[in-house]
Amino acid sequence: MLARDQQSALRHTPLHALHLARGGKMVPFAGYEMPVQYSTGVLREHLHVRNSAGLFDVSHMGQIALRPKSGRIEDAARALERLVPQDIVAIAPGRQRYAQFTNETGGILDDLMVANFGDHLFLVVNAACKADDEAHLRAGLSDACAIEPLTERALIALQGPKAESVLARLGADVAAMKFMDAGPRRIDGIDCLVSRSGYTGEDGFEISLPAERVEALAQALLADSAVLPIGLGARDSLRLEAGLCLYGHDIDATTTPVEGALEWSIQKSRRTGGARAGGFAGADRILPQLETGASRRRVGLRPEGRAPVREGSSLFADAVSSEAIGTVTSGGFGPSLNAPVAMGYLPSSHAATGSVVFAEVRGQRLPTRVAAMPFIPSTYKR
Repeated sequence: MLARDQQSALRHTPLHALHLARGGKMVPFAGYEMPVQYSTGVLREHLHVRNSAGLFDVSHMGQIALRPKSGRIEDAARALERLVPQDIVAIAPGRQRYAQFTNETGGILDDLMVANFGDHLFLVVNAACKADDEAHLRAGLSDACAIEPLTERALIALQGPKAESVLARLGADVAAMKFMDAGPRRIDGIDCLVSRSGYTGEDGFEISLPAERVEALAQALLADSAVLPIGLGARDSLRLEAGLCLYGHDIDATTTPVEGALEWSIQKSRRTGGARAGGFAGADRILPQLETGASRRRVGLRPEGRAPVREGSSLFADAVSSEAIGTVTSGGFGPSLNAPVAMGYLPSSHAATGSVVFAEVRGQRLPTRVAAMPFIPSTYKR
């Protein structure tokens, strides 16, 4: 349990009482008191999401509306393209796209989701970055957009192969939604904003709704025998198996999208020769990297044996050299694989799938193979 002075300094999501009632083990995370696990335990929670459906409280994340002052959604999209290297103009109404805020040296200030809701853009940003992100948006877009933090809304995620059937039993019209579709849906009589997306590699949904209604919906979802509450521990192991970045660990302000192996997220229209090439912070560094590559790259890692290789472990070209060539940025045990998995950065010369490097764990060098990501196949409904 947290000390009393720690607890008083931490913020609570609207589902805090539910977490306590369900036996959540609470820990500090991004300024909030959040459940790291429930009595089920991280391993069982992880596997339950892979096989059934899990409910995550992600209300600590930031939700922001960008409303075009002109009334034309394209003007808001063009304005946002000043801050991200993605094609925002091409996001059709009812669709969502992954993006990154970049700085003048091409580093990633945060990664985010951007949805087109017809008359405005809807952004979901990381909890630890949301105040800085709002300030960044105000500094860069206030001429074209009204920036509206949606502080009275909660956010939950229902993830796993049974997520669709669970929502359908509550009257939600979600069966026709494909991966990255987003828009208004009514769930158990509550007006929500729903995207078919998530952070687990599984099919699933993220649901934004008024904070005063979230506990009622969470209880309705948890009343389904297919659904268990899931804490931060399993959320981390699920996203790691899915090869998904955790901001501040796998990507940060010193990492470009190309170094982070996120070039797939940058559409042709924003690249050299594209219809709206460049024009975003850090383009002078990112555009050449898109053409010729970067000197280092985020890779998947499969250590030999059973010992997890944790964040911060040094990577070496061989078992004896004294100079590290890379670092592990995320690592742990993959319950679905029953084996350790990790991600980290290596020089491009050592980043080919199948290459062997050595991770230092408790003074020993463990052979570790560069592996393709995701570590397990994703099950998004396309």
